[in-house]
Amino acid sequence: MKSVQSAGEPRAGNTKRQAVRRQLLVMLEGLDVGDALPSERRLAEDLGVSRPTLRQAIDDLVAEGLLDRRHGSGTYVTEPRIAVSLTMTSFTEDMIRRGMKPGGRVLSFRTETAGARIGRRLALSPLEEVFTIRRLRLADEATMAIETLYLPRALLPALRKQDLEGRSFYDLLRGNGIVIASGTETIEPTVTTAEEAAELDVPVHTPAFLFERVTRDEDGRPLEYVRSVYRGDRYRLELDLRPPSH
Repeated sequence: MKSVQSAGEPRAGNTKRQAVRRQLLVMLEGLDVGDALPSERRLAEDLGVSRPTLRQAIDDLVAEGLLDRRHGSGTYVTEPRIAVSLTMTSFTEDMIRRGMKPGGRVLSFRTETAGARIGRRLALSPLEEVFTIRRLRLADEATMAIETLYLPRALLPALRKQDLEGRSFYDLLRGNGIVIASGTETIEPTVTTAEEAAELDVPVHTPAFLFERVTRDEDGRPLEYVRSVYRGDRYRLELDLRPPSH
């Protein structure tokens, strides 16, 4: 008679896979970012497991962003992902809070008419002028994100490119007496375009997160529309969950 496994009993394959995962994590503690793992054949022999089981455990660590499998080259230790909490903070403020040095540079800075799409986001006439600012965001000198910022020119008519070099835009707003009261943000998975990949120094079609945010003042007036592409291999999302109030 065939034995029946209870719903709460872990499968032997899953247990072995988890054991291999733990062994790999111990191994990673002794390696530096960029170091290559031994070949799968050697690892399977050293750990005493089948190659399919080893491959599944490695796949798990690749999905978690701890390893990077490069076709035809091998598997390498990656930079740890930075947890991105979904709060109303700027990139600069968030990196400082995590003990990292924020940085970046303005890639382009221009004035143009809003057009229909940006006008809707900012509640402007399509003919009104906006600043369109594209910035490369860094943390500890590593590329993190490409940010395209749109804001009504009337909000900060004297704004210059150098005002945003190495500075938080939210600090700039506060310094001009502008209060950020609320915001709406959407997040979806995407892949990098050729232009984004070149700017972030990653392969084309690298997994990424697309963040789109509109922030508003106390009267509900839109202050900015931001479209940011974050490297998926360096970021993970972090949610602060609380039970509903009764």
